[in-house]
Amino acid sequence: MGTSLLENLNVRVEGSGQKTLVLAHGFGTDQSVWQRILPYFTPYYRVILYDLVCAGSVNPDFFDFRRYTTLDAYVDDLLYILDAHRVDRCAYVGHSVSAMIGILAAIRRPELFSKLILIGASPRFLNDNDYHGGFEQGEIEKVFEAMQSNYEAWVNGFAPLAVGADVPAAVREFSRTLFNMRPDISLFVSRMIFNSDLRGVLGLVKVPCCIFQTARDVSVPASVATYLKDHLGGRNTVEMLETEGHLPHLSAPYLLAQKLRRALSR
Repeated sequence: MGTSLLENLNVRVEGSGQKTLVLAHGFGTDQSVWQRILPYFTPYYRVILYDLVCAGSVNPDFFDFRRYTTLDAYVDDLLYILDAHRVDRCAYVGHSVSAMIGILAAIRRPELFSKLILIGASPRFLNDNDYHGGFEQGEIEKVFEAMQSNYEAWVNGFAPLAVGADVPAAVREFSRTLFNMRPDISLFVSRMIFNSDLRGVLGLVKVPCCIFQTARDVSVPASVATYLKDHLGGRNTVEMLETEGHLPHLSAPYLLAQKLRRALSR
């Protein structure tokens, strides 16, 4: 992988603090999603940002369809970045799919992480017997069909639903980063995420977790936050955000920054 991975994933380090903070973005965005959060942390932390390999800001030629069939390859990338920057301990903030990547990384290398902050996290999006993930298989198949038949129309419909709050600038920004993704990569990664089921490994996480959940999230029911709190293996808390939607860092950055600072100081 070598330095090319660090270049390909646009890894950058901001800030001058003693402690290290990792900000990892979710599906459909890239590291620019943190730009309004970042100034609250650079005076106190060395902040590591990077783009997931599926992000539209990464050269799509670098996306290896054979390698990125599960979340484990994304975990490999994260751990490589941390090792390359000689990080021996960090706080990790992961949004959506990156919350799950953080969970898997903390199982593999618990000593690396002082705390995980999980924003809009879900171990499984599909409903299953007594588990409410929020989606039926048939609904998901319809989403995939929509993505495949007309990606532009799908983005235009999905972005306002996901943002959830009446913040037009946030909808525009999320639409921009979704459109930046190559549609076939977007569909492939969506399928991988929706086929993931991490419920069986949650108990292996011994790192303290703080689960951030907005008042209403089209992608993640509030019951999932409670499920995570009860099933993750360490000391866990749930922090409700008084805003709506799946992307509080776009729709309510000041609120999220304040809550993050409080969670990190505990």
